[in-house]
Amino acid sequence: MKKRSFFERLSGSVPVTDDYDAFEDDVVPARRLAPSPSSQTGSGTPQIHSTYEDHEDVESEGQLPVDVYQTASEIVIRTFIAGVRADEINLSISRDMVVIEGARAERETIAESDYFIRELFWGTFSRTILLPQEVDVDNSSANAKDGLLTLILPKLDKAKQTKLRVKAG
Repeated sequence: MKKRSFFERLSGSVPVTDDYDAFEDDVVPARRLAPSPSSQTGSGTPQIHSTYEDHEDVESEGQLPVDVYQTASEIVIRTFIAGVRADEINLSISRDMVVIEGARAERETIAESDYFIRELFWGTFSRTILLPQEVDVDNSSANAKDGLLTLILPKLDKAKQTKLRVKAG
């Protein structure tokens, strides 16, 4: 077993023919293309093949990465939705949960054999986030700017009390 180069460790790449085995290699990237040294065309140009299954066979729905944090009065959720129009996003908010759904469609068709590297996710995505505290659904807001979706969810104040008067009559 040979030691991986600095570049291979930094980029996470491993030559297809390498039998290097380490615990960090157990995490498989969503999609990576690499030249196959065994397949050459008659012109001596290497063919590019996927080191993983074709994208039609990979999980059909992507999971959206998010940042969730709180301020004194709000819970804030941020996620990148680059390539998706704001009207193509479906948001469902309840007092204790948020569901973000949408689809990122390729604008042009490119033959699989023309790709050297293919890492962008195209297709439907969704994310369900269980909130750590109940939120005020009616006063929540969502804003999309420069490919960043930001949801601001005001926290419900359970300590706040309201006095009710009993009406006679």
